[in-house]
Amino acid sequence: MRKKILIGLLVAFLLPVSVFAWGPNGHRIVAEIAWLHLTPQARKAVANILGRESMAMVANWPDFIKSDTTHQYDHTSSWHYLDFPANVDKAKFDELLAVAHGQNLYTETQAMIKDLRTPSLAKDKQVFALSFLIHLMGDMHQPLHVGRDEDMGGNKFSVMWFDKPSNLHRVWDEQLIDYQQLSYTEYTKWLDVATPAEIKTIQSGSIADWMYDSHLVSDRIYAYTQPDSKLSYRYNYIFVKDLNQQLLKGGLRLAAILNGIYQ
Repeated sequence: MRKKILIGLLVAFLLPVSVFAWGPNGHRIVAEIAWLHLTPQARKAVANILGRESMAMVANWPDFIKSDTTHQYDHTSSWHYLDFPANVDKAKFDELLAVAHGQNLYTETQAMIKDLRTPSLAKDKQVFALSFLIHLMGDMHQPLHVGRDEDMGGNKFSVMWFDKPSNLHRVWDEQLIDYQQLSYTEYTKWLDVATPAEIKTIQSGSIADWMYDSHLVSDRIYAYTQPDSKLSYRYNYIFVKDLNQQLLKGGLRLAAILNGIYQ
């Protein structure tokens, strides 16, 4: 499995960026923040699973395999998102989650956690589950991965980004992050300044709570952004705080889950 992930990383340089969620740097930022907040026990467990590969380097593998020509991973395509109607309250959101059966962001995040809690899980399956958990926690905090079904989470929502055709999903996946012009390690250092009290607040709650938190951000995005809008400097000014908060929350919450698994 580790060899397959390495091949996926090499293939990534040949793929168009638009296939990724959060873009490569977004997922690496989430993973790197999580790594910095792992307990010694969790770090040891993660290192034993991944070997020489870091969390940041396996974070994008679940996107890279979308281009696997053997189609052995096609069943994972629905794992990356779960769409909702606009402006639902928490009670309705929880009700919709309860009936969201099948393979989706909510069910598969929990499935990966369950697998990693299984002591007898084979090593290759541990690598698979950990790589996907790292990735899905990033997806969960990209607001349009819990966006709206009618436009496929913003993929069919056309906008202009600095006078170039784009869509709302792509803006949030990659273009806002790339606009900051930071490497994933530089970005991590910029974001990872929360106080212990702030970290405790961010890490509180359940997966359902965290998904709703992201969904509320998606509602704000939709409320502000009109189809065919010309987005540039002002859009970044308005939403960069939300962007950064989502990346930080994703990393800190991933750390909380892994620390809980590997106590």
